[in-house]
Amino acid sequence: MCNEFPMQRPALTILASGSHQRGFTLIEMAVAILIIVLLMGSLLVPLTTQVEQRKIADTRKALEEIREALIGFAIINGRLPCPDTTTNPADSGYGLGETSCGATVTAEGYLPWKTLGVADLDAWGIKRTLTSSPRIGDWRYRVDRNFTVTFSLTTACNTSDQLTVRDSAGATLHSTSACSASPPPERPIAIVYSAGPNTTPDGENASYDGIYQADVPSPTFDDILIWIARPALFNRMVAAGKLP
Repeated sequence: MCNEFPMQRPALTILASGSHQRGFTLIEMAVAILIIVLLMGSLLVPLTTQVEQRKIADTRKALEEIREALIGFAIINGRLPCPDTTTNPADSGYGLGETSCGATVTAEGYLPWKTLGVADLDAWGIKRTLTSSPRIGDWRYRVDRNFTVTFSLTTACNTSDQLTVRDSAGATLHSTSACSASPPPERPIAIVYSAGPNTTPDGENASYDGIYQADVPSPTFDDILIWIARPALFNRMVAAGKLP
């Protein structure tokens, strides 16, 4: 016998939530942003350090190439080039060594990069377009005048150009005895350096007084300097058959 009343199904009750979603407060958003900034900063610092280390390595490599170019120039010409003292970047002589750096032309200046066929700037350099443009990243160059003319194995340093390289503690890396000493001292006869990341000559390099500084980097010194000593140059020239 069929049931006259259909079976009742249990009612489904949909309960609406009595609460609603709460958004982030300004304080929570600020904290989240701060955390993101800190995380990004922790990633950027090593990256910045890596970029700076790469620039230092590139500058050191460029300086070694400059050293070889200077020695090569001496082998070909029997002398070292004079510095470049031209200040106008539009001048045809810009980047070329002066034809003479005797008493009327300073033996201090900038590297004649065109003459040597090397890079004109270090890794932090900015190309100049005007005479009034600052010199940022130009290679600084100093040479002993006695070696900017044809020289021999007996050529000693010029008394007025005697060069010395020291470290920050004042320790001399090359002899400070007079050029007239016998035998003549083995002083640097050419110095080239980059002013480094801060683009400003530091320590002894802040003035062209014949004393220069080659040192480990520090908060107050970041210059990168190389020099050519007389024996090293003579050795290469003898090996090339250019001396005696």
